[in-house]
Amino acid sequence: MKGLILLLKGLYSIYAFIVFVTIMLLLFPFSIIASFFGRIKGGNMMMRLCMFWADTWFFLIGMPHPKIYEEKHDKKKAYIFVSNHISYLDAAIIPKAIRQPVRPLGKVEMSKLPVFGFIYRNAIVTVDRSSPANRANSVRILTSLINKGISVLVFPEGTFNMTKQPLKDFYDGAFRVAIETQTPIKPVLFLDAYRRMPYESVFRMSPGRSRILYLAEIPVAGLTLADVSFLKEKVYRIMEEKLVEYKGGKFVVSSR
Repeated sequence: MKGLILLLKGLYSIYAFIVFVTIMLLLFPFSIIASFFGRIKGGNMMMRLCMFWADTWFFLIGMPHPKIYEEKHDKKKAYIFVSNHISYLDAAIIPKAIRQPVRPLGKVEMSKLPVFGFIYRNAIVTVDRSSPANRANSVRILTSLINKGISVLVFPEGTFNMTKQPLKDFYDGAFRVAIETQTPIKPVLFLDAYRRMPYESVFRMSPGRSRILYLAEIPVAGLTLADVSFLKEKVYRIMEEKLVEYKGGKFVVSSR
């Protein structure tokens, strides 16, 4: 039985990949057009294309994303969204979760892929975490976007959480930018991404629900850079507690 389940997951993963690439190729000419409109307007257009892409793909592969709001937010307001990172699906879930002008921070390695890399470079802010200079430049770009009223999304864990805890340690970047720009933090949790597509293998995808949880915004008014560690620990604790409460992530057994 286990072998049959693995075979079915493998076939489903191949189907999902084919649909993913097909939609990407169909939208690629429109992404080229969007790129001529500059980093701000063109980037917003690119993110709208990504929203259409994600909506279509997830529908065709039978993976709905129920949205749970502990507190709704003003989509006309800029936020620093932070989320847990535990699956390759996370990048595709972003345009399902954030329906307003936003720029995610993502790994520079993905920008080297053919076709997809072009869309990736124009839709997100890339970062090479092995380079302190590149990390610092990425933070400057995020700050500039926030000042223009565009939200950003950061995975403060940096890379996949492969620990035995609901979250791994956070980097300072998102919290430093939040304080410097006095922009509230808005945690958004991807509760079932690991169950739908574990990072160990891209051929172990499975259909089913993939919940998105929106938590209350965390204000930073009055905080200074001396409070970065305090803010980081506060956000970490809130996200960790909610992952456990909603049975999300890798190490909490789901009831469904």
